[in-house]
Amino acid sequence: MQELLLQWYDRAARDLPWRVKGGRGEPYRVWISEVMLQQTRVEAVIPYYARFLHALPDIPALAAVDTDTLYKLWEGLGYYSRARNLREAACICVSRYAGMLPDSRAALLELPGIGDYTAGAIASIAYGERVPAVDGNVLRVWARYTTDARDILDAGVRREMRDAVAEIVPQNRPGDFNQAMMELGATLCGPNTAPRCEECPLRDSCRGYADGIAALLPTRAPKKPRRVEELTVILPYAQGRLGLRRRGESMVLAGQWEYPNVPGTLDEAGIVETLRTWELNPTKLTPLPPAKHLFTHIEWRMTAWRADVEKASPALTWASPDEIAASYALPSAFKAWRPQGGTVSG
Repeated sequence: MQELLLQWYDRAARDLPWRVKGGRGEPYRVWISEVMLQQTRVEAVIPYYARFLHALPDIPALAAVDTDTLYKLWEGLGYYSRARNLREAACICVSRYAGMLPDSRAALLELPGIGDYTAGAIASIAYGERVPAVDGNVLRVWARYTTDARDILDAGVRREMRDAVAEIVPQNRPGDFNQAMMELGATLCGPNTAPRCEECPLRDSCRGYADGIAALLPTRAPKKPRRVEELTVILPYAQGRLGLRRRGESMVLAGQWEYPNVPGTLDEAGIVETLRTWELNPTKLTPLPPAKHLFTHIEWRMTAWRADVEKASPALTWASPDEIAASYALPSAFKAWRPQGGTVSG
């Protein structure tokens, strides 16, 4: 299995900007790519990765970056806690490890935002440590290869699968082996599509293929339905500038800029009353297109209004659409009304 998989990887793996085949990746680049790739498709990550490294080429630069710049670089990737954890971990690396990532899985696990998979990926790809890196792609490959029909969302099952994969990670090229397993799961043995077994280097030893059930695996317990939250989003506009505010640190999208919003679906009278609590006197209200946004466990259903007001108030932070586009990171939850061309879209 090891030899066949590595031969296929050397021949067929995608050429990605953070990938080094047949050698060790640079630790910082591996770390940034692995964190960005969590919950995000490869195609979406590539331009963000290049921009991020251009702005923050090393750990000291990441540790020193201010929050607004960090969020602007991350804008559109979502799951902003990843960015916060990156900077926090970078600060620890500067203080403890002379601005370098620690070189073992055990030490990497002590850093914020680095879990079992990410620690294994960095340790094996960048430092050659013989440890597994088991993500969703690898779990899928392993479940099909071994016809393991247990629920891969179960923490105990995931641990057992990880331990099984750990036994077959080779001493030579552990990083390439882990990447080959992930590459197989991302391409030929991918999610939400029939496995391309005829092209798979492991076809002859795959139990799922032999039994004709590869497409039925892996097994997952049904997800709980998302909690629905109704919001009214208000875009206050004064003398060509939009009012923004930061979200609280204990909230979803913690610490990020947003258009002001309140729970529920307000009518015009409710919007006027809300604006006055922010010391704003509306002169015109204009309905904007509604939108929804899906988080892992929550669904936002949003109605939106543009509110032209007499003058700005200190209750909000005011910026022109051009300034927002250049310097203020707005979460993708509000992309339906992102400023464009000097005004508000929608």
